[in-house]
Amino acid sequence: MSVPALPTDRFADAVAGLRVPGMGTEAVAPLLAGLVRFARPRTVLEVGMGYTTPFLAAALAETQAQVRAESAALAEKNRGYLDGDTPFDETWLYAEPPLLTPAFYLEPYTTRLVAVDNLSIAESSAPRVLEVLRELGLDQQVTVVNADLRECRELLPADFAPIDLAWVDAWECLFFFDHFWDLINPDGGLVVMHYLMTYPEGEAILDYIAKVQRARPGELEVVNLLEPHKLAQNSLTILRRTTAGKAPSHADPGGRLRYDGPLRDAAATHLDLP
Repeated sequence: MSVPALPTDRFADAVAGLRVPGMGTEAVAPLLAGLVRFARPRTVLEVGMGYTTPFLAAALAETQAQVRAESAALAEKNRGYLDGDTPFDETWLYAEPPLLTPAFYLEPYTTRLVAVDNLSIAESSAPRVLEVLRELGLDQQVTVVNADLRECRELLPADFAPIDLAWVDAWECLFFFDHFWDLINPDGGLVVMHYLMTYPEGEAILDYIAKVQRARPGELEVVNLLEPHKLAQNSLTILRRTTAGKAPSHADPGGRLRYDGPLRDAAATHLDLP
């Protein structure tokens, strides 16, 4: 499958001017892009525009194209099995495109990125982000909300929730957790927060989140990642909301897949989609 992508050199040149050394996002930005490609969120909220914004926008555009290509290839792959009433098996599983679950492709994969910033930080590259997005042809991927986090909830698009992925690069991480957590997708939605591990106020926020986790079992999972070579701006905290839902499983003990029933039904439904 061939999926359109931005030329690497062109993208790197365009975003270079958005990098602010003191913000510490040179490794975070491609990590967030990889997370988009891995988790395939439909709704993404960014709090604090800057170097990360075009990475998120580009990853969403590329993933959208990837899903379209996969869906078409999966339908073609399934047609021979379904038309001939041939049982699915490991040959089907590993044939191109391999390992895909048809159920994921029953709903159109459309993405939205909303970026919130009040443009109040003088050293931030946020004011230049829209210019770079236009240069890369990604400006239509992003809705900008020019507001403070404390005032922006009512300004978000009415149909934006649930939020599948939130990237919070702001001092207001505790406010976000207290006032936006209910908007995060309860079926595995992710919140990524920057730089909480290595200063007292951040550690207090982590302690608060840990207390919530203990008080509300099954509500969330937490992982902290440290960039050990840095003095500051050197960690990520990833929260996964787990209030509802469970990872779909087609496997019996030992990892043996069940190829009939729901899996085959989903494949047949997918084949009938326009």
